[in-house]
Amino acid sequence: MKNKFSFNKYTLQTWGRNIRGVCRQLIIPFAIFQGIRTIFFPTTFDVLLLAIFILVALGYHYEWF
Repeated sequence: MKNKFSFNKYTLQTWGRNIRGVCRQLIIPFAIFQGIRTIFFPTTFDVLLLAIFILVALGYHYEWF
């Protein structure tokens, strides 16, 4: 029995696939920039944002979403 809320990345509309592709291309440069920024200006917000960027990059790499 299939859950009606199940997510399939192949059933996204064209604009959804485009947004996902752009995010996939930009997450690594954002994470690198944020890592450099965190080294020079370490604040709690910068560290949390870097952790989120790393998790999203890992999610794209391992195709979690």
